[in-house]
Amino acid sequence: MIYQLSSFIKCQLTGLCLLIFLGGCKQKQDKDMKIISDKMSLEQKSGLYQSKEFTSPSLFPSGIEGPAVDSSGVLYAVNFERTGTIGQVDASGKASLFVNLPEGSIGNGIRFNSRGEMFIADYTKHNILKVDMNTKEITVFAHNRAMNQPNDIAIMDNDIIFASDPDWKNSKGQIWRIDTNGNFTLLEGDMGTTNGIEVSPDNKTLYVNETVQRNVWAYDLSAEGNISNKRLFVKFEDFGMDGMRTDVKGNLYITRYGKGTVVKVSPEGKILKEIQLKGKTPSNIAFGGKDGTAAFITLQDNGNFETFDTEHPGREYIRR
Repeated sequence: MIYQLSSFIKCQLTGLCLLIFLGGCKQKQDKDMKIISDKMSLEQKSGLYQSKEFTSPSLFPSGIEGPAVDSSGVLYAVNFERTGTIGQVDASGKASLFVNLPEGSIGNGIRFNSRGEMFIADYTKHNILKVDMNTKEITVFAHNRAMNQPNDIAIMDNDIIFASDPDWKNSKGQIWRIDTNGNFTLLEGDMGTTNGIEVSPDNKTLYVNETVQRNVWAYDLSAEGNISNKRLFVKFEDFGMDGMRTDVKGNLYITRYGKGTVVKVSPEGKILKEIQLKGKTPSNIAFGGKDGTAAFITLQDNGNFETFDTEHPGREYIRR
């Protein structure tokens, strides 16, 4: 026997199915929102990604840049109290003068090699300077008049250095490699305004950003420091970029100049998080602290450091 459902019963069944479906969607939405809320609460409770001032404002002029941490945990930045200097900051946030650079030299990026020597991009004199951390003697490690101005620098585990080389006036830039003997090699010219530069923790990827064009490029990196397979890693539609650093998991932290944030991007180029800062013009970032999970950010509008805690140590911390 064949039974036919009335239109009324059909409507009732359809409505019931719709209610069940909507109820399931709401439960899933509530569950997803709870997961996000729980994650945010956990971060707030643990203090992760909550930025706060680390040094007093205005100790550094507007040119504060190039933070780096040495093997003993001391934090450094260029232009302490005046241009042409390097300042140091202890674990309590107390800042003091470390060295005066040679007459006419002004630093930008700072990095440490595997022997603990400090390297500084001296953009006014087209140099990479080297500092003996014991004697504080400063020497010219490499010099190249063909550079516009060495800006930020990155370093491989084998001590090969890379330098971004912006031409701010013409919104162009280049990338250079500086070998351990001080020899320069132009890796790529005719780029946008190259600025932040960093190496992945496995030393197989080089990241370079273009501030004005708001692009971050990734390159395959060989053991000899050669680059290939250029690809767009991430692009932003607003505000500029400056310095970048990776953590041990390969996440890239990018300072957003003018926006007052630091963006955390996965090795696959997915934006994971945007950390709000107190200042608006972050110029660079470095990792340090007791276990390497503290991020230190230079703020040019406030002339100081801010800091926030992260989940994983920075790549430079494990290189000590």
